[in-house]
Amino acid sequence: MIRILGAPFDKCGRMAGSRLGPGALRIAGLEDALRGMRLAVCDDGDLPLPPSAEAGSGILFFREGVEVARRLREKVSEAIQSGDVPLVLGGDHSISIGSVSGAIQCFGGKLAVLWIDAHADYNTPATSPSLNLHGMSLAALVGFQVQEGRGADDWAELLESVVPAERLAPSHTAWYGLRDVDMGERAHIRASKGCLPLTMHDVDRYGVSETVAKFDRWMRESGAEALWVSFDVDVMDPVLAPGTGTAVRGGLSYREAHLLAELLHESLAAPGCPYRLVGLDVVETNPTRDRSNETATTAVEWVASLFGKTILGER
Repeated sequence: MIRILGAPFDKCGRMAGSRLGPGALRIAGLEDALRGMRLAVCDDGDLPLPPSAEAGSGILFFREGVEVARRLREKVSEAIQSGDVPLVLGGDHSISIGSVSGAIQCFGGKLAVLWIDAHADYNTPATSPSLNLHGMSLAALVGFQVQEGRGADDWAELLESVVPAERLAPSHTAWYGLRDVDMGERAHIRASKGCLPLTMHDVDRYGVSETVAKFDRWMRESGAEALWVSFDVDVMDPVLAPGTGTAVRGGLSYREAHLLAELLHESLAAPGCPYRLVGLDVVETNPTRDRSNETATTAVEWVASLFGKTILGER
């Protein structure tokens, strides 16, 4: 069972509007697309959001962001324990702190994460230029420490109250489609032994097929048995997917994105594959920046490809 969970929260992002993303994805036919593939689907609706609060003096809108993460962590953990595959619709990318934490609760050190995004989201409050939590999600999940400075107390509370004690291992962390990485994030990636950063340079130079094959080899060597995929629509070129508040030129083309999803599905479905897909985020869809819901439609088509849709049906 694919269990859809909406997280319409965007206050920890750069621009308002992605709170409308879950609705846009539903309107674009997400459930019908999956049911049309004979997949069992249940839509649990949207996560109730906490009352509005002030931005605060540390991580911006931290109080609301951390409460959303707590609630989503529990929902995802419950879904996985019920044998379902959670499909979480954001919202800005900060919601993934909650969703991936729920998966860590269930799988511990056997979980790996594939972060499909133009951005690394590997800042801490000490390196973030904006103090927006959506740019710190992966850094929180791996548990980078911050000793002092603006936002340090918020960060400590986030790690203690949301992220499980057994953090996501840097060696179980991979990116795909990176093209806008801050200086502090570069240093963090270099210090993360065993991680796999696949940038747009890699895609341009080696192609989608070889980079996905490299990811598959990395997964098999990592010892991870569970894979969480976090898909930010800004990984695609904004000419094709303008509906995001985090657009960066030079992203994946429509066909590159679909080939990525199709090859990931082939890897997961291959006989003897030692890992399986246990959950998925689709984040940063912002209808206020879109044309005729084009970005949400493209994201729905991408999700269908990840779950096995092909041009001619079954291979």
